[in-house]
Amino acid sequence: MVASSSLQENLLKELPTVEHDFKWSSIKLSEVFESKLRLDACVFDIDGKHARDVLHQCKWELVDLLSNKGLLKDANYPGRFKRIYVEKQNGIPFYLPSQINELYPKPSKYISPLTNTPLESLKVKLQSILLTRSGTIGDCTIVTRSLLGKIFSDDVIRLTTYREEDVGYIYAFLKTKIGQILLRTNNYGAVVQHIEPEHLSNVPIPNPDPLIKSNIHKFVMDSYRLRDESNELIDEAEQLLIETLKLPAIEKLNPQYSDKEDPTSFSVKASQLVGRFESTYHKPVVERIIEHITKHAREITTLGDPRISRQIILPGRFKRVYVEEGQGVIFFGGRELLTLDPSGEKFLSLIHHAKRIKEELSLLENMIMITCSGTIGKVNIVSKHWQNWTANQHIIRIVPNDASIAGYIYTWLNTDYGYELIKRFTYGAVVNEIDKFHVAQIQIPLLKNKEIQSEINQLVLNANAKRYEAYRAEQEAIKLVNHVVLYSTK
Repeated sequence: MVASSSLQENLLKELPTVEHDFKWSSIKLSEVFESKLRLDACVFDIDGKHARDVLHQCKWELVDLLSNKGLLKDANYPGRFKRIYVEKQNGIPFYLPSQINELYPKPSKYISPLTNTPLESLKVKLQSILLTRSGTIGDCTIVTRSLLGKIFSDDVIRLTTYREEDVGYIYAFLKTKIGQILLRTNNYGAVVQHIEPEHLSNVPIPNPDPLIKSNIHKFVMDSYRLRDESNELIDEAEQLLIETLKLPAIEKLNPQYSDKEDPTSFSVKASQLVGRFESTYHKPVVERIIEHITKHAREITTLGDPRISRQIILPGRFKRVYVEEGQGVIFFGGRELLTLDPSGEKFLSLIHHAKRIKEELSLLENMIMITCSGTIGKVNIVSKHWQNWTANQHIIRIVPNDASIAGYIYTWLNTDYGYELIKRFTYGAVVNEIDKFHVAQIQIPLLKNKEIQSEINQLVLNANAKRYEAYRAEQEAIKLVNHVVLYSTK
């Protein structure tokens, strides 16, 4: 026993001194029982306790979000229902909770009008705050023109307020780090796996002067107005392109089969194989798109044409070294590609990755980005506030020849027709992939009327500028919540 004790002391003496700060906190025995005897530290989120300490030190009265004195009038979500998914031409657009932060979500699924649930109750209403309640908890948005009347699932809580100015204020509060932590932890700091409307009755929020809330609301609503205007300009550019090329709806370009024919099979000449034996590469709709644009465009070229792009970049795989916020550069992936602000989750070390960041990972304004792994074909154009941020190797970058073609490239690739031309190059048995050599081969039509092509390009550049202004307005709202409300002490 003595020998064992001596050995233990010697081992402890040899342990190196840890200089880094650890996150720690004490917990009550009652908290352990309330968490079903969980003893792992991740269940007791220290940040949750610290967030509540910040609130109790601020000078404003605290109210629970959903209570008699609270700011919310109602919080609810539709009842669960069995979803009947159908093809686009036979269904109603259906939006997923994962799309809630997208600037301009496009439906990936369609439900049947015969679905056994009141579809009207699924439609979101103007100036409601939408909040995800499971999976990724706490993502939120405001219903404005772009989302009005859209159908979301029961995984999204609909929030309504008593006063209009509280809409933007609550949204901005929920977008702060304090707000996000409070949504994801309970009163004791324990991590929650999903939230229900009644959970909001335990989420405290400062209730500052109406003038302060009104100013914050104005910045938030300015941000959403600019997003709507941006989306409308992109719609205008896409519609102009479709009309100029006389493109029919994508469904009409799909071959029509009789009842006796098998729609899952088709023949391809040996001369057309070009070394690709996957059926997806030779889909009839792709050939029909190319045939159609060939008839109505001045010229069909590819993204690899030096008149179109200066460079197509696919970063190599690498072991990432992450650091704390403020110590590295913002780093995001394909899941955040369609959002206004993909920052805040991961930061890449500048020390360890300086060369790779400079040569492969950094983003430039008006660069076109395409997801190339997993979910193929998400497309976005880099806004000014993304300049010098970084994205991972699952996103291919197209560096346009210059700004006079950047918006036009984005418009074409963002259409249903461009998506089919991207997706045809997909390969992989388990995880879908495309590479930069495939992207270089994607066809793009150049219009006979160069003025219309320039107009399309400028519409998108204007839309992109509005997204930058929308980002600035939202950041100003969040800044006001932090400085004037949360960290304004008694």
